[in-house]
Amino acid sequence: MDDLAPARPPRAASAGRLAAGRLLRALAVLLVVTVGVFTATALAAGDAASARLGPVADPAAVAALRAELGLDQPPVDRYLGWLAGAARGDLGASLISGRPVSALIADRLGNSVILAAVAAIVLTPLALLLGAWAGLRPRRRPDRVVGAASVVLLALPEFVVGVALISVFAVGLGWLPAVSYLPEGSSPLLQPSVLVLPVAALTLASLAPTVRLVRAGVSVASAADAAASARLNGVPEARVVRCYVLPAALPTALPMLARTLTYLLGGALVVETLFGYPGLASAMVEAVNHRDVPVVQALALLAAAATVAVNLCADLVARTLDPPELAR
Repeated sequence: MDDLAPARPPRAASAGRLAAGRLLRALAVLLVVTVGVFTATALAAGDAASARLGPVADPAAVAALRAELGLDQPPVDRYLGWLAGAARGDLGASLISGRPVSALIADRLGNSVILAAVAAIVLTPLALLLGAWAGLRPRRRPDRVVGAASVVLLALPEFVVGVALISVFAVGLGWLPAVSYLPEGSSPLLQPSVLVLPVAALTLASLAPTVRLVRAGVSVASAADAAASARLNGVPEARVVRCYVLPAALPTALPMLARTLTYLLGGALVVETLFGYPGLASAMVEAVNHRDVPVVQALALLAAAATVAVNLCADLVARTLDPPELAR
């Protein structure tokens, strides 16, 4: 009878089909995002021409500038033209400054990536350690302390955390700058003090949900039969945690960690704005205020692509760590 049972697909083939399916869905998501962003900007009051010339500009001058910028064309034609250019790697030019959108993004992308990377380096091990510390001691003091701190952090918005950090460490103690000012062309790595408060705000704002999910996964995995059997066979507790508990708990925590990383990659609009950090979030605010549709479209596409890519990688890693799921 065993010879008649269907053979299970190889893990690589299953992962390849999963990646291909997710990639197709990712492309559909990116297309929907661009349509939604373009529609929202098209329906908003005013456009780049009126933003450039001001509210008291001569209507004839506004109409002439609209024609020069191509804003008098039907919205569908403008969107399809932008989409065709984006497919070729041409994101167009800013309607306000005239600079290529790719150059505008390049000026800010490095700063946002550095901020997100430093925050992720701090956040990931901290969340795993605190979650494992609490999950291995359910209903004991470590679990209660971590749980109470998580509830407090979940209740605090990012701007409250940021203002508190500024009040204590910038205004009160004077240890760190309140505004993350960077000269044009400078890297935050050359002035690490400007990163401390934004990274702390991002970490505290993102820590609680990840810790809670890691704690839940570790608690369940620690009480599972595999870990209990290993303990009964005399396996040291450190090895039980490393070989049985964490591999079983990580697949459930990876999706939340992926969402947290995409939040960090997105620049955390509130945090960047609060600290005056020159990243992509501040560029998005400026573009929205000036109705600079090509810049808004490009930034939205970049954020969506980063979100899809990180979630896809997390899902593939989670399925690799969870062989039974792949077999189904």
